[in-house]
Amino acid sequence: MTTDGTASDPSTGYLRVIAICVFRDGRRILVGDAWDPTKQQMFYRPPGGRVEFGETSEQALRREMREELGAEIAAPRLLGVLENLFTYDGAQGHEIVFVYDARLCDEARYGVTQFDAVESDGSAYNAIWLDLDTIGPETPPVYPGGLLELLPTL
Repeated sequence: MTTDGTASDPSTGYLRVIAICVFRDGRRILVGDAWDPTKQQMFYRPPGGRVEFGETSEQALRREMREELGAEIAAPRLLGVLENLFTYDGAQGHEIVFVYDARLCDEARYGVTQFDAVESDGSAYNAIWLDLDTIGPETPPVYPGGLLELLPTL
């Protein structure tokens, strides 16, 4: 809460609950690219965001995909839940992450290498199809930790 009694929504300073979606296309997953200015490091994370009070994680997932990707999704399936302790831009964060798998209803999105997406604050990012076989020590990390281990093997 802020001093005037209104709710604040920083990404740090409290435990937050989010829902993310791992869209798969063969050996590719859809991720957003992001930059940590303090670490001077690029990283990847699947699209998603905060679960609002009174909303289930699946409802949040569907809302976030409409807001961020402008997309409807089909057949969401919970893969697991992760606890994510992280540092971003010098501040510590703590999340409970509901990780889903689903299909994009717009099949054309699978035929491109990337497309535009928008965060809730209005900032743009690239939604990129990342080949799982290219992930390694020389590539940007994929967050949250433990995500790749939740993915079913092909």
